[in-house]
Amino acid sequence: MVILGFDPGRDKCGVAVVGDNQQVYYHQVVAANDAIATVESLCSQFSVQLVVMGNQTTSRTWKQQMRAVLPESIQIVEVDERYSSLQARDRYWEMYPPQGLSRLLPQGMRVPPRPIDDIVAIILVERYQGGN
Repeated sequence: MVILGFDPGRDKCGVAVVGDNQQVYYHQVVAANDAIATVESLCSQFSVQLVVMGNQTTSRTWKQQMRAVLPESIQIVEVDERYSSLQARDRYWEMYPPQGLSRLLPQGMRVPPRPIDDIVAIILVERYQGGN
């Protein structure tokens, strides 16, 4: 099953496409204005069967917008996104190990150089897969 993870936000959103084997096929941070079109495109490009989204920031509105454009065959499920941003910070450094002098800083003091909403989307999919 191919799952699209969606981390909703007011200004930017994270999207990720993950397969059964937890292989990440795609991940990106997109502007909130482009999020629905991006989700729609990814769902058809990767034959997504399920959308997993965070249940916090404006999730109800986002879910309604997605339901309006996605085929009924694609189920939309909300998962608890508490602490996912903290978890995503740690995951960022696993995916992109620090280089140069920043390697010497304790991990808790490092700040990722870009938004990590896409990594949050990956974590949301993993939470769903772990709960089912």
